[in-house]
Formats: sequence, C-alpha cells, structure tokens
Amino acid sequence: MASRDRMKRYRERGGAADLVRVEVLVPRDRRNDIVSAAAGMREDHRNRKDRLAEYLSLAAERYGLRIFDNIDIERLDDVPSRSRVVANALIERGDARAFAMGRKMLSILDGGH
Repeated sequence: MASRDRMKRYRERGGAADLVRVEVLVPRDRRNDIVSAAAGMREDHRNRKDRLAEYLSLAAERYGLRIFDNIDIERLDDVPSRSRVVANALIERGDARAFAMGRKMLSILDGGH
C-alpha cells in the first residue's frame, strides 16, 4: 500500500478520523502556546473517547441482550455515535444503574468529564 493511501486511510478511518487540520497565523513567540493547547485538546479528546469505549464494553458486559436486543451498533462508524445510541438505550431500558451510566455517557459526549 502506498504511503499516500495509508495516510488517507488513517485520516478517514484511523486514529485521526475525527480530527481536523487547522492552520492559523500567530506571533512567532506564541507558537508553542498554540502547539501545547492543541496537544491538550487532542489528549482530552482521546481520554473522552477511551472512557466512552470503556462504558460501551461495560454496558455490553452488564446489560447484554436487555440493551442490545434490537440495536446493531456495528453499523455505526465511530465510538461517539455508538455511545449515544447505547446511552439512550441504557436510559430507556435499563435499571437505575443503567440510567446513571447512560447519563454519564451523554455527559461525556456533551463535553463534560
């Protein structure tokens, strides 16, 4: 596979699939501020994505068929969209603990911690 094809696949379906390139002009002496802020944003994004993936596996482990009986999350492309569907299912079909888990997932999706 050519290098260009690998980069395209990485940007479309890989680790950079939900990131966008930004170009901005800043004073030379403030460049490191922008670079470090961007690194912090990427780290926060990855942490939220990891927490959502943990909640997805926990929901599958604890609630299995009760939640996933008529949901095909494999058709959804990314972790955030899968998490939103599962969170809504947890809230609608689960017990109090499932409801709390669904609310936490929605909170993470909406930018909370």
